[in-house]
Formats: sequence, C-alpha cells, structure tokens
Amino acid sequence: MNEIRPGRSLFRLLVMPVVGLVLAAVVANVTFAAILAARRAQDDARLQQEQVAMALEQSRVALSPQVLETLRQLTGSEFVVWNAAAGTAPLSTLTADVLRQHAPAEIAAAVGGTAFLAGRRYHVGTARSRGVRPEAVLVLTPVTSLVRTTLDAIWPVLVVAAATLAVLVPLGLVATARLARRIVAVERHVATIARGRFGEQLADLGAVGEVARDDIGRLVAGVNHLSAALADLRTNLVAGERQRLLGQLAAGFAHELRNAVTGAQLAIDLHRRRCPSNDPRDESLAVATRQLAILEEEVRGLLALGRPGEAVTGPVDVAALVGEIRDLTGPRCVHAGVTLETDLPAKLPPLTGHREALRAALVNLALNAIDAAGRDGHVRIQTQLAAGHLELVVDDNGPGPPAELADSLTEPFVTGKQEGIGLGLAVARAVAEQHGGRLHWSRADGRTRFVIALPLPATQPDREVTPG
Repeated sequence: MNEIRPGRSLFRLLVMPVVGLVLAAVVANVTFAAILAARRAQDDARLQQEQVAMALEQSRVALSPQVLETLRQLTGSEFVVWNAAAGTAPLSTLTADVLRQHAPAEIAAAVGGTAFLAGRRYHVGTARSRGVRPEAVLVLTPVTSLVRTTLDAIWPVLVVAAATLAVLVPLGLVATARLARRIVAVERHVATIARGRFGEQLADLGAVGEVARDDIGRLVAGVNHLSAALADLRTNLVAGERQRLLGQLAAGFAHELRNAVTGAQLAIDLHRRRCPSNDPRDESLAVATRQLAILEEEVRGLLALGRPGEAVTGPVDVAALVGEIRDLTGPRCVHAGVTLETDLPAKLPPLTGHREALRAALVNLALNAIDAAGRDGHVRIQTQLAAGHLELVVDDNGPGPPAELADSLTEPFVTGKQEGIGLGLAVARAVAEQHGGRLHWSRADGRTRFVIALPLPATQPDREVTPG
C-alpha cells in the first residue's frame, strides 16, 4: 500500500481536484459556447445576406443613396451597387476614401469570402436588384459582429465560473481545515496509544458541538473503543501477573511458615508431655497453641492464594465455621480488649466450598477488624441472605481505612497498617473469587463492613432472613 508523500496536504488532495474539475468544465463550456456562437453568427450573417439578396431581387424600387442608407441602418451591412460595364462611380454606402483605396472590382473578387476594408473585415456576398435598372449589389457584412456575438455568448459562463470558484475555494479551505484538524487529532490519539497510554478518550465534536456521526466520527469511536479495550487488557494482564507472582510468593512463605508452625506445635506437645503442669490456671501453653492455630489458618490462606486449584470442595457448615473463627480469635480479642460478637440466623442454607480457604479468609477479616477496633472496640461476625447470595459479614467500629486507599484496599501489598504487608484482604478477595463471589466493603454509621458474598445454588430461594 503506497504511503502519501510528505507535503501532500488535504488542500491538494481535496480542494485542488475539485477546482481543477470546475476549471475544466468552465473551459469546456466556454469552448463549446464560443464554437456554437461563432457558427450561429456565421449562419446569422449568411442568412442575413440571403434575406437581403432576396429582398433586393424581389424589390422593384430603384436603388438610391437614401435606399442604401436605409438598408445599412436596418441590417448593419455596407452595400456597393456595381456594374463592371459602367464607367461611372458605383453607388455605395462606403466612403469615397474607402472606394479609392479598394476598387469595386477588388471587392467583387472576394465574393463568398472576406475582405479587409479600412481596418475592418467584412464578409462579402452578392445580390441582384430587379429594379428599373437591374444592377449587381455587393453586400458587406462586418465580421466584427461575429466576435461580439461570441463574447455575448460566453460571458455568462465566465461569470458563473468565477462566482463558483469564489465560493468553492473558501468553502473548500474551511471544510479541509476542519477535516484536517479532526484527522490530526485522531493521528495524535493513535500515537498516544502507540506510546502505551491506554484508556484515554478523544472527543470528536461536530460543527454544532455534538458528537460527529460521519465516517471520521465512527473512526474516532473505534479508536476510543480500542484504547479502552487495550487499557482493560493491560489491567487484566498486570493483575494476572501480579496474582501469579503473589501466588508464588505466598506459596513460598506458606511452605516456610508451615514448617515453622509444625515445629513449634511439636515442641509444645513434647514439652507438655515431659513437663505436665499441676496448675489448672496455667493456660500459657493453650494460648500458645491457639496462636499457632491462628498462624496456621493464615498459612492455609496463603496456600489457597498460591495454589487455588488444590483445595478440596465439600459441604461447609457456616455456623460451625463461624464458631471456629470465634474460638481462634477469642484470645486475640481478650488481649486487645475488643468485644467479639457473632450473629447467625436460626437456619442457614447449605454451602459448598473450600472450608479451609473460607476459614482462612474469615480469620484474616476478623484479625483486621480486631486491630482496627482497638481497645474497648467492638467486632461483629454475622451471616445473612440477600439477592441470591450468602453474605459472610465482619464489621467493626474502628476509624476505617485511609481515604486514599479506598479504591485499592483489596489489592496485594496495599495496607493502612504501619507494619502490615497487605496480604490479608488480598487472600480474602481471592477466596471469594474462587467461590464465584466477591469481596466488597463499605463505611456507614461509624462502622466498617467487609462482606464476602457467595452465590447460593439455583434452588435456594432469594429471601432475607432476620438474624436470630
């Protein structure tokens, strides 16, 4: 495909061809009009001569200077009454000076052609008068009338052509400038996309300020759609790559932490067997075991994030699951001075999912809520049915996350904690998405609410259940 050479502007590509076509049409019309006018003038002159000749031949009026002058005024032609056999001066409407310079015999020799007399060219014809004395009459029709007739025929065409060009060229320049601006804007927008700046939208406005609906408008809409699609694709690719790297990192951490947790639990069990405590109030080993259990749940969450396809799906008792979360996080609440409350409906529908992954996600949400609530704070874990989903809700009365992190709070390594690493909410979101649901949060009435919404089976009715 040939490329347009530099320097070929839209003016040359659009306006000049149109102007050239108009000029060609004008030249063709002028030429045709000139030829037609010339032929018509010649035909008119010939017809006039024939009519004059016929009138002279049919007239019985004697030719006199007054009669010839009247004929000259009526027809615009000059007349010479000439008899070659006569020796007298011919009767003529021409001046004596012209007759001295050009003898009648010389004029008669040009019959059927043209003669140049006194600076003017005449078409020479002949007629015979049938008056009292039959005489030959030379009829001289001025050729200059042909030129005047031609000009009279072509000047309207020239005026129309000039007016057309006077209107066409400015309008063409304005239209070309508008098209050029729009095309240059599209070119710059495409260059912006080529530089990797996806998602930006170009507003292509027509003459009345509305979005253009012509071919360029559709081109702009297509380029904008391409830009948005590329932006979404890049976001998905970046998110997928981040998720993959996060999974690899989480799997590595989980492997090392699981070995450490297993070793610590074995050491505690060995110590409990070797050194049994006789003090029933001593719960230090039990507290340590529960803390290790919480750590193990977080490890399970990291494993679920790193190897999502390896979790085993089965029935999940939601009430029992919430009870385990309460038992696991109870010591942390006591230590932090936080009140933990669970609120469950009387009946919960069956749920199928990855039990360990769900437990790890809820543990992460509960630990975040405990840290956010602070001393004398309040944390609540509840479940409810809404819009075909089972919602696992963890809320607290803490100050809530920072405003600048509101849109990216569930992204990996995004955290408002000074010593946090930003994986807890990423684990919870990954678990929710593995179950076909989603994680969302809101802030209302002084409480921060995190919700894991899991879809229910199709046979489960969509109804609200009042917590019991």
